[in-house]
Amino acid sequence: MLQEESDLSLIIAQIVQKLKGSNLYTQLERQAWACLQRPEIRLESLKEDIKEFFKISGWEKKLQNAVYSELNVYPLPSHPAASPEHLKEPLVYMRKAQGSWEKRILKSLNSMCTELSIPLARKRPLGEQKELLSKWNEMGTDEPDLSHFRPVYAPKDFLEVLINLRNPNYENGDSISFRTHLGLIQVPLKVKNIPELKECFVELGLSTGQLGIDDATQVPPELFENEHVRIGQKVLAQQDSAAAQQYVRQGSPTALRAELWALILNISSQPEDILYYEQLKTNVIQHDLLVDSLIYKDVKLTASNDDYYFVFEDYLYQVLLCFSRDTSVLGHFAYNSASPPKSYIRGKLGLEEYAVFYPPNGVIPFHGFSMYVAPLCFLYHEPYKLYQIFREMYVRFFFRLHSISSHPSGIVSLCLLFETLLQTYLPQLFYHLREIGAQPLRISFKWMVRAFSGYLATDQLLLLWDRILGYNSLEILAVLAAAVFAFRAVNLMEVTSLAAAEAVLADLSTLKVMPLLQIFLFATVT
Repeated sequence: MLQEESDLSLIIAQIVQKLKGSNLYTQLERQAWACLQRPEIRLESLKEDIKEFFKISGWEKKLQNAVYSELNVYPLPSHPAASPEHLKEPLVYMRKAQGSWEKRILKSLNSMCTELSIPLARKRPLGEQKELLSKWNEMGTDEPDLSHFRPVYAPKDFLEVLINLRNPNYENGDSISFRTHLGLIQVPLKVKNIPELKECFVELGLSTGQLGIDDATQVPPELFENEHVRIGQKVLAQQDSAAAQQYVRQGSPTALRAELWALILNISSQPEDILYYEQLKTNVIQHDLLVDSLIYKDVKLTASNDDYYFVFEDYLYQVLLCFSRDTSVLGHFAYNSASPPKSYIRGKLGLEEYAVFYPPNGVIPFHGFSMYVAPLCFLYHEPYKLYQIFREMYVRFFFRLHSISSHPSGIVSLCLLFETLLQTYLPQLFYHLREIGAQPLRISFKWMVRAFSGYLATDQLLLLWDRILGYNSLEILAVLAAAVFAFRAVNLMEVTSLAAAEAVLADLSTLKVMPLLQIFLFATVT
């Protein structure tokens, strides 16, 4: 009990400290000073009167949402004496693996830089700045020669690193159970089984109304949809982040989704947010980075060739180029197992006082990175708002899909959860695929790394991302990946090669997410 209280007081102190540096704190302070002029504020009950004023004027709700937002991203409580490295990732072998992976990425970036004789960053000449500014809203029409550039890495390269992960404490001839040898992931992490997943995702149960099922054409809207929309409007009127998060567990109505997601992520575009975005844009126009070419190349290779997303090409360039310059993204490395890569000012190699983070946001884009942004373009049409939502989605969720950690929503745990679910509940299928050299994870890994973006139809993808936000967890990605294999199990049992298995699972665009999840979780005999 005492431990819980000390944990709580530590969390409160750290959240208070963080909020003190925020714009909200300044606004609250200004409002508190302003309300002192009001006749109903009395000196003898000053504290209570100011609290009451905040409650009536809506500022208390804004503060609650800010605290709730911090709690959603806050790392789990740990020992007060724990080092910052321990807060980033408690397992030493995971930290080492992440460190060596980062070195590989940086080496790949530096070697490209040397091969092409291109600097990591340069100031654009004035003529080039004017040209870029004039075509800012139509960058997709530009066709720079990117043939010499290659993605720093692709998901399949990352998978090979995860396959080779080992816990050194298990290497001393300990007897490992037969089942752990079947899958590709060989690290002992605790993942949920189906009864635990049922408990976690209880709102997805067969007896609960779901958007993605109960709004189908043959179901009269008055049975569920109309009432669900009415409740959604009430949630938005209340401006309560916690209520919005609970609400989207049953899916978000299309017309309300953009506002609900912004409320859950605690984003309320203020004039200073628009100004900040404009500053990032100015930075893009003034300086050219090597990663800009990687972003161009990635958009051309992925979103530009996608039937759903090619129309958003200009938005993707704007958002991703600004994202690469945003130093506020560095804040998430406090709870991310990764560390931002460093570079040195020319001629000062190895001197720490001349080290700078490169790119400025600390995130090197990989093949498929732009697909994290593409689906959001359907919801937000103002670039600054789209940018804010993407940045918050990234620092809450997406960074976990390309860094090595033991977090339950980390990609290692998701891979292990996927393999464990298949081995446990579809053992014949798993064994058959393994025997023909078609390990299921080799097929599903790319889906999970991209959070299924570019694989599902957009309406289905947004229903899936509703649940990621609603449960503040990425575990549902592994469950859906296993559900897809279960759905195509009959065809997969007939295949005799990896290529044939990939062909069976090549097109997921016709799949309906919610029925698959419900059948796998709640209609599977356990």
